[in-house]
Amino acid sequence: MLHVQPGARRSALLGQYGERLKVSVQAPPTDGRANEALLSYLAACLDLRPGALRLVAGSSSRDKSVLIACDPADATRIAQRLAAGFSR
Repeated sequence: MLHVQPGARRSALLGQYGERLKVSVQAPPTDGRANEALLSYLAACLDLRPGALRLVAGSSSRDKSVLIACDPADATRIAQRLAAGFSR
């Protein structure tokens, strides 16, 4: 679960926001641009292709759920990246 701040100065992982991870994206919240920017940013952070992520809830809300499709071999690496705060 994510809490997204659209229209920010830069796209970044901002830490915990209650029970969610807070992510800022530069794109404005119009015409789905913030959602696209979110998925692209997360894919880049996780070294995945953008098509591997899908928004499953919250398309018009700041609170969102994203489904990550990957093979089982990548699941551990992705979990470690998420736990480390997307550090590269």
